[in-house]
Amino acid sequence: MKERVYWALVRRVPGIRDRYQQKRKEAGRIPALLYLLWLNIQYYLLFRRSLEQPARHPFYEDKKLYVSGGESARWERKSPEEFAQELSRYDVISFDVFDTLLLRRVSHPADVFYLVGETLRYPDFRQIRIRVEERARARKQKEQGVSEVTLEEIWILMERETGIPREAGMRAEWEWETRCCFANPYLLQVVRELRRRGKTVIAASDMYLGEEKIRELLTRCGYRDFSGCFVSCDRGASKWDGSLYETIRAEMGEHASYAHVGDHGHSDQKQALRHGFEAFAYPNVNEMGRPYRAEDLSAITGSVYRGLVNAHLYNGIQRYSREYEYGYVYGGLFVAGYCRFIHGYIQRHGIEKVLFFSRDGYVLQKAYQEMYPNEAQRTAYAYWSRLAAVKLSAGYYRQEYLRRFLFHKVGGRHTIRQILQGMELDDMLPGLCREVKIDPQAQLTNKNAESIKEYLIDSWKTVLEHYEEQRAAGKAYYQALLKGCRRAAAVDVGWAGSGAVMLDEVVRRVWGIPCRITGVLAGTVSGASPEPDAAEPFLLHGQLASYLYSQRENRDLWKFHDPERGDNLYWELLLGAPEGSLVGFYWDPEGKPVCRLKDNGRDPGRIREIHRGILDFVRQFLETERRLGCEIPISGRDAYAPMLLAEGRGNREFRKGLEELVDDIHIA
Repeated sequence: MKERVYWALVRRVPGIRDRYQQKRKEAGRIPALLYLLWLNIQYYLLFRRSLEQPARHPFYEDKKLYVSGGESARWERKSPEEFAQELSRYDVISFDVFDTLLLRRVSHPADVFYLVGETLRYPDFRQIRIRVEERARARKQKEQGVSEVTLEEIWILMERETGIPREAGMRAEWEWETRCCFANPYLLQVVRELRRRGKTVIAASDMYLGEEKIRELLTRCGYRDFSGCFVSCDRGASKWDGSLYETIRAEMGEHASYAHVGDHGHSDQKQALRHGFEAFAYPNVNEMGRPYRAEDLSAITGSVYRGLVNAHLYNGIQRYSREYEYGYVYGGLFVAGYCRFIHGYIQRHGIEKVLFFSRDGYVLQKAYQEMYPNEAQRTAYAYWSRLAAVKLSAGYYRQEYLRRFLFHKVGGRHTIRQILQGMELDDMLPGLCREVKIDPQAQLTNKNAESIKEYLIDSWKTVLEHYEEQRAAGKAYYQALLKGCRRAAAVDVGWAGSGAVMLDEVVRRVWGIPCRITGVLAGTVSGASPEPDAAEPFLLHGQLASYLYSQRENRDLWKFHDPERGDNLYWELLLGAPEGSLVGFYWDPEGKPVCRLKDNGRDPGRIREIHRGILDFVRQFLETERRLGCEIPISGRDAYAPMLLAEGRGNREFRKGLEELVDDIHIA
């Protein structure tokens, strides 16, 4: 009953919970209870819904994510063969170039100028370049009555206003356009099918790059044998005002039938129809993805991330499952960045072995080996879990043992028999029940947990004897894993970092293996946790390192991340293996150590889909970096940004669709 009341009055609304807990710290119990009552009156009777937002949280993006299956299914496209069949009814098929035939590796065309500015070493180049192009178009409109300009005309004005040599600037722009552009995989198949059928295919673009450059771009990206290429800056005509369509008709034949495919509602559709072309809309992939993409990232990394995701989900070549997209969209950037963080850490600290803890390390190890294939031999998938760690280190971390096995399970409707079975102390149940005067089927409560704790402490030597076999088998397992190694890093999603700390204790103190273990975490204990300072002593001198946030770095995330809301579990869902978690180490009949795992209640196929999405993103991100010729940094703050949306208060429905895959919140 007490738990239900606490849930209804305190935990149900995050803002009420945070304000109450803060008041409790500042003013004590009675004033805090009165304040709690007033908060609930405001929320439920006065409808003050702003209390849903925790007072201490800064403002974050508030976008509603797509919940009706996978995003990639939002727009039903015909197969490339079917679309080519439909277009084949026309004599001449025209295609827009940018955002149609060609996609860019950034989410906005002008973001290419960030990269040009870096090459030219010119601050604020993107904004300068945008403004100068606008002035060049206005000047030409005034002088010649047309606004279509060439790249050279833009750079004549750029050179005058910035001092950057014209040739150097034009060369840098062209270089980055060639690096950033790639073929739309859907339309590449459509064009090839049309050419196979002998159809006349042309390209039409409103662009400052001339026809020669556009043809070269198309050829570089795999398009061949266009029958014509019509570009506004060379023709003095544009799709925007419709005159380019008239130019096409005059050159290709007035009596031919025409179709045009493009992404722009005005230039590619309205004007095409107005000038006798049948218009086929190809929605802009970035416009399609914009309502659901995180914007709260650094400019260049965010643009590359959004460009990659939007192109992948919306190009039309394939539809993906909800689970695949969860991994690709929300886990891919994080995993790529986390692996890079791990790599940097082991390089700086002379780490000889990287232990990817089960289960969170399952897909991380695969991604790491994908990114650093020459270091595959340095990695190992190491079986470890909170459950095993608590048992093996109980001789030193007694408080942790009692907290995890007893006090964390209070209120969970566990019987005393179930609690001791979980501890593997079944044979101690009769003695405990006699001593504490409790029925084995009674539920664990705050009241009887203290008595059980005292009994276990009084019988501590007997408790530890139950784990002798597991300690010995675990030692044999880790001796083989750490053979010849003096320094190892344990990779774990987090959150307290106790897994790595406890393994270090067991390896060196219990097993006598001369190897120092440090922990590389995705994230540490957050400010919303009951024990927000738990990991700080280990972070202080480097026994733990955290990628996403800590008290010292990305404090906004440290304050935002909330285990009570289930945030830990949705991060773990991204990484967790399809197998069950480790129960402990035991001997097989031949005297070899074996790892006993829990039964896995989750759907392994759906978990593998999440991992497939993550690994696809990592591979594509690496390919993007290769094409761009530079490494794209992924800070912990950027890596968290997509999940900020998923964890937002307005996206409960999105999370609900994944609930059945989430692990139990207790020891796993």
